[in-house]
Amino acid sequence: MHSIMKRLLRWESALVMLLIGTIVLGDQLSPAFLKSGNFFYIGLNIGEVAIIALPLALIVITGEIDLSVASMLGLSGTILADLTSRGLNIWLSMLVTLFFGVLMGLFNGLLVTRVGLPSLAVTIGTLTLYRGIAQIVLPNSSLGGFPAYLTNIGVVPISHTQIPWSIAFFAVFAVGFTVVLHMTPIGRAIFAIGSNQEAAYFSGIRVKRIKLWLFVASGLFCAIAGILYSLRFASARYDAGTGLELNAVLIVLLGGISIFGGRGTMLGLLLAVCVIAALQSGLTLHLMSPQDQNTIIGGLLVASVILPNVSSIYARARTRIASAGARRASRRIAPHEGAP
Repeated sequence: MHSIMKRLLRWESALVMLLIGTIVLGDQLSPAFLKSGNFFYIGLNIGEVAIIALPLALIVITGEIDLSVASMLGLSGTILADLTSRGLNIWLSMLVTLFFGVLMGLFNGLLVTRVGLPSLAVTIGTLTLYRGIAQIVLPNSSLGGFPAYLTNIGVVPISHTQIPWSIAFFAVFAVGFTVVLHMTPIGRAIFAIGSNQEAAYFSGIRVKRIKLWLFVASGLFCAIAGILYSLRFASARYDAGTGLELNAVLIVLLGGISIFGGRGTMLGLLLAVCVIAALQSGLTLHLMSPQDQNTIIGGLLVASVILPNVSSIYARARTRIASAGARRASRRIAPHEGAP
């Protein structure tokens, strides 16, 4: 009985209930929500964000953060468009774009792991830096010229299905990330780093190297998402994907991955992708304004930070209260020390 209750109280179970409630709500908001054609658009609007959320989840589990993901996506798109406009073969342009994605992630990782700067400060800085470089590459207008057979992947589902290509890529990548995180020594090391970085280091885990490779992976997958994003819109702009970093962070935290590190599952992240995709589709079909949608997403972001971490927050609060009480007690005793 205890094991059943524990399973029911798991965050993933709550996400399943939330997903069911979101689907019911979407059906109430619009009769078109459960139409088969809408499933394609549900997946299409979340595909690239879901891809960049995969490496971000592993980074957060180690206790770090990467807020430059949307800027790396946007810069990757502008690099791809600039290269193709100069006559470079589209496939070679994609390879070069992926290489630059790796460099962007490597730069973030080196600043965090080798220079020792906080990842929050670093990636806020590179968020602006990469967006600025994208504006230099492509200042004022959009740029396209991609082959039609590639831009079709953004508007046409996989043959005989309602599955967008971006979701198909995400599904393949998600399987790989699930295996790495939950079935390999690297995954166990990632959890160990997030739980206690110092203990992980003294147990022989290459903490800095693993974090560095995770930031590199983030840059690579942001470049992949940037390519798909540009092909979907058949053009690139320097401001493409602005604000998507908040959606990626929301997916990660709503999936039950602890902001304090050391805890989370890929199943939770997959369920969070479904919840956010269904919620955005329902609200859009209901003709809710972007401002109102942002308010709801902001509320979900706050809730996703607090609710899965109630026990951690409570434990930290108790520790601070106990420490403060000990300091007050020591100050009361101090004047009497040395008295006859």
